[in-house]
Order: sequence, then structure tokens, then C-alpha cells
Amino acid sequence: MEKKKLVVLTGAGMSAESGISTFRDSNGLWEQYRVEDVATPEGFARDPKLVLDFYNQRRRELLNTKPNAGHIGLAQLESRYDVQIITQNIDDLHERAGSTNVIHLHGELMKACSVRDLNTTYPLSPEHPDIHLGDKDPHGNQLRPFVVWFGEPVPMIEPAIREVEDSDIFVIIGTSLNVYPAAGLLNYVRRGQPIYLIDPKEVQTYRTDIEHLQCGASEGVKRLSELL
Repeated sequence: MEKKKLVVLTGAGMSAESGISTFRDSNGLWEQYRVEDVATPEGFARDPKLVLDFYNQRRRELLNTKPNAGHIGLAQLESRYDVQIITQNIDDLHERAGSTNVIHLHGELMKACSVRDLNTTYPLSPEHPDIHLGDKDPHGNQLRPFVVWFGEPVPMIEPAIREVEDSDIFVIIGTSLNVYPAAGLLNYVRRGQPIYLIDPKEVQTYRTDIEHLQCGASEGVKRLSELL
């Protein structure tokens, strides 16, 4: 019997329990840095060292964190469902937990690309996680984080839309549904199919057919697994 397709959209709240600070919390990264300075092409052009140092710091934090029970629970669901993760997160915690199908909408922290070619990536190792000014690709172009910054296109949104259109069950975990184009994925869920939202906070959405599990990612994935 063919497995049902379970598509999961995850945001910052998915990794918060692993200790990765989110940008939007009151003590989050926005408090310390302006988004214009560290998450835009203009910010990188203005002060590339600041931006490289910012992401080097994020990478070191990531290397000291582990997947939480929510990440592990989603990976375990692969035994019962055809699970596709679509994440707004740039960490690799889904992969480290064992998920095998992960689309990263906003890039991947443990990869670099060059200022001239955003599509060719270079993996960064735990032993050498930093990118420095003067680190170049084979064509002599400066390397930068493989992260989709504000104002840049989101090339993985089309494959993500196709997965959502093809889904039997749609789950949203730890995202405010404020950041587009990711928030627009909800528009591609077929009418009448189950939608679950896992978030401890109230989330405003126009859909009335969503079952809201008002808890954190780990508890929510546990409850979801029991419901399914």
C-alpha cells in the first residue's frame, strides 16, 4: 500500500528548543543586529566582514546544538508516511535527526556560494566552518554564506509548491506565517485535506480548517504522531 504524503513546513520555532535563537523573539538576534546589515545583499556590499563574522558565529552555535525531540519525531514518521520537509531554517538539524527529504527555502548555513554564482555550493566542514574575506571560489570570486537574503529570489519555492499540491496531510510547525513566499504555501493545500498547526502562540491565518496544537515543536510532533 502506498504511503500517504505528509508535507511539513517548519520555521524558527522548530529549532528554538534546540537552543537556536530566533530573530523575532524579544531577546532574539534582531535585538543585536539590524536585518539590513546582516541579511541583505546591500549589507554584505557595505560591510562584508561584519556579515561573514555574523554567519561564522551562527555556524559555531549550530555545531554546538543537537536536534530536539521534534526533529527526531518527524524523521521517525518516515516509517509510516512519505514525509517531505520544507524548512525556512538554514540549520541542518532535520538532516541530523534523520529526515531524508528536506527542501531548504532560505539556504543552508553549512554551505558557501560565491557572490557571482548563488547556485553552486561548497560544503563547510565542522573543522573549518568559517568563511573569511579573501576566501574565493575556483573562478576567483569571494565566497559568501549560501543563505537567501531579503530582496533575493527564493529558487526552491517552485519545488516546494509542487510538494504541497501533491500532499495528503499538511503540517505547519513554528512559523508565524508572516514571511513570504513561504507563508503563501498554505494557498496550495487542497480543500478538504487535514492541516495541522503546531505553535505555542496564536497564529493569524485566513483558513478556518486548521487544527491548532498549541504547544512547542517536541510536544506538538508527539501529539501529531498520536493523532495520525
